[in-house]
Amino acid sequence: MRRGIVVAVAVGWLLSGHLAWAQKDEAKEHAELVKALGAAKVSLQTGLSASAGAGKPISAKYEVEDGKLQMSVYTMKGPAFSEVIVDHTTGKVAKTEAITSGDDLTAAKAQGEAMAKAKRSLRTVADQAAKENKGYRVVSVMPALKDGHPVAEVTLVKGSEFKAVSEKLD
Repeated sequence: MRRGIVVAVAVGWLLSGHLAWAQKDEAKEHAELVKALGAAKVSLQTGLSASAGAGKPISAKYEVEDGKLQMSVYTMKGPAFSEVIVDHTTGKVAKTEAITSGDDLTAAKAQGEAMAKAKRSLRTVADQAAKENKGYRVVSVMPALKDGHPVAEVTLVKGSEFKAVSEKLD
């Protein structure tokens, strides 16, 4: 009995440390993103529209990559997936790369599966989230299946305050 309590306390302590570390990591990422977003001249929704030439947009986000702001949109055309980098100052496609392996491919397949069941576009739900959250800017829109139904988690930011809302895609 006593050993079980000690193990439970140790596991709890270890998990709380990892949770705190993950929260610090997320806080750092959020701070970097907020700082970098000042350079962005176009909305994520514009990036979704710009990327449509490479296929159906299946996710989009602003991120800081190697210290620089980047707008990344995953697209699907038939069985193929691509990452489209949209210039955040002009709204034009800067480059397109095929997604062929690794975690990116796993994520793209899951997002593609959700979007295959969607009746609403990511642009539509991102516009709706922005309209319903005045003063906030959409920084990511990520689809997933929840209980067999497609939903999108839309992350918004206002100043340094982040907010996530869930929007139905069907």
